Amino acid sequence: IGLAACERFASEGATVVAVDLATTDLGAAVAAAESAGGEALAVGADVTKSDEVAGYVQAAMDNFGRVDVLFNNAGIEGTYFPMVDYPEEDFDQVIAVNVRGVWLGIKYAAPAMIAGGGGAIVNTASVAGLFGSRGISPYSASKHAVAGLTKSAALELATSGVRVNAVCPSPIETRMMRSLETFIGGENADDVRKGMAERIPAQRYGEPHEVAALVAFLASDDASYITGGLYPIDGGFSAGR
Repeated sequence: IGLAACERFASEGATVVAVDLATTDLGAAVAAAESAGGEALAVGADVTKSDEVAGYVQAAMDNFGRVDVLFNNAGIEGTYFPMVDYPEEDFDQVIAVNVRGVWLGIKYAAPAMIAGGGGAIVNTASVAGLFGSRGISPYSASKHAVAGLTKSAALELATSGVRVNAVCPSPIETRMMRSLETFIGGENADDVRKGMAERIPAQRYGEPHEVAALVAFLASDDASYITGGLYPIDGGFSAGR
C-alpha cells in the first residue's frame, strides 16, 4: 500500500518522503515515485522511537521546507493465536508499531503542518478496527486504537487547519496478507486465501492502488470538509456487520 501511495502521490505532483526501517530497501519506493514523475527522498526510521519519527519530519522540513500530508501507514499484522495463548512480546510489538507509531507521527507532523498553514493526515486503520476479529486480537485492538486516535486528533486539530481521517481496508493484495495466510494455513495458505475472499461481497481482495486512490482523495483539497472519518475500503465486507 505504501509503495502504491508513493506512486499515486507523485503522479499528482507531490514530493514524497518514503519512510521505513533503516534495514529496509526503500529504492522501490523512490523508483515508483520518480517513475510517476515526482521527486522522492528515502528516510530510515523506526516509527516506535520518538527521536526517529521527529527525524523523518525534520528531514522533510530540511529538504522541502514544509509538510502538507502525512500517510501514517506503517503497521504489522503480528501472529495468529487465540487471545489466551497470544505471546506477550508479540502483543507489545503490534501495539508499539500500530498505535505508538501512529500517535508519534501525528504528534510530530501536526506542528509542522500547522506552521505551514494546515495539512492532512490519513491513518491506516482496518476493517478489523471496526469490529472484533478472532486470532488477531492485538491487531484488531491496535486498529480500534487508530480509529480512536483519528477521531481525537480530528477534534483537536480542526481549528488549526489540519484534517485527520483513516482508511479501513479489508484484505488487500500485500505481503502482510501472504504472511497471515501462511501463518494460518501453512501449506494450505491458498485455501485460507480462497476462504477469506469468499467472505467479501466483491469476491476478491482489494488492490494497493485502490487504497492509494482513497488516501490521495482524503489528503487532497477535494476533501477539504472531511475530517474525523473512518472509511472502509473493503468490497462490501463491512456492509452487513
